[in-house]
Amino acid sequence: MKKIALIVSLLASSHLYADSALPKTIQGLASPESVVQGELGEIYVSEINGFNQDGDGAIKRIDTDGKVSIFAKGMDDPKGLAMMNGKLYVADKTRILEVTKNGNWQVYAPESAFPFTPQFLNDLETDGNGNLYVSDSGDLKSGGAIYKISKAGHVSTIVDRSNPAVLAPNGLLYESRNQLLSVDFESGVLYRINLESGKMEKIAAGFGGGDGIIKSRSGNIYISDWKNGNIYLAEAGKAKIIKNGYNSPADIALSVDGKFMIIPVMKDGIVTFLPAR
Repeated sequence: MKKIALIVSLLASSHLYADSALPKTIQGLASPESVVQGELGEIYVSEINGFNQDGDGAIKRIDTDGKVSIFAKGMDDPKGLAMMNGKLYVADKTRILEVTKNGNWQVYAPESAFPFTPQFLNDLETDGNGNLYVSDSGDLKSGGAIYKISKAGHVSTIVDRSNPAVLAPNGLLYESRNQLLSVDFESGVLYRINLESGKMEKIAAGFGGGDGIIKSRSGNIYISDWKNGNIYLAEAGKAKIIKNGYNSPADIALSVDGKFMIIPVMKDGIVTFLPAR
C-alpha cells in the first residue's frame, strides 16, 4: 500500500500529470513510434530516426517534469515497446531487444528465432505472465504475422498469412488469458484472436491505417490511425472519430493513472496527450 500511495503522490504532484490541465506536449523527437509509461510516471519513447538506417535508433526517457534524455541508443528501427519484470522490451526491425534499467541492451529474440524471417516487427505486448506478443506487419500490405515469445525465448506463430484475414497486423492489446486484440494496418479491421486456436473474430472496422490500441479504465477501446491522422473510439462495431488532425499518430499507450492517452506523432516529432474516458 505504501508503494501505491507513493506512486499516486508522485503523479499528483508532477507537472506532467496535474489534474488541472492536459500534460504538456513534448517536442524535438526523431520519428517517435511507440510509448510506454513506467510505474513512477516516466515515459519511454522509441525513436526510429532514419528508416532503414541501422544504428541510429534510440529510446528516449521523458521524466515527470518533462525533461527528455537518451535512455538507450544504437538500435536500428525501434518500434513497439513493452515493460515486463522491470525491463523494457523493444521490437527492433527483425529482432526483439531487452533493455535493463541502466539503458544497456541485448538481443532477446534474434531474427533466426522466428519461424519465418520477419519483415517489419511492429507492436509489442506482454500478458503479465512472462510472455511477449509481437506483430510483423509484412510489407505493410500483406505477408504479416503475429508471434508469441515464451518466457524461455521460444517463438511460435499465433496467426500468419495462411489466414486471408492476416494482411499487415499492427497494434496489439492483451485482453485475457486466451484473447488478444489486433488491428490491421492495411484493412483497418479490429480482430479478437484466440491465442490457443488462432481463430480471428472481426469486432469492428473502419480504422484506416490502424496502429496503436488501448483500453481505458471504463472499457473503451481507442485506436490510432497512422495513415489518416485520427484517433478513434471502437463503438458498436464501427470507428468513431474522437480527434483528428494528427500527422501520423503511431503506437499509443494509456497513462498509468488511466487518465490520458499518450500519443507519439511520428512526422511531427512530438508526444502529446488526450483524455481517455
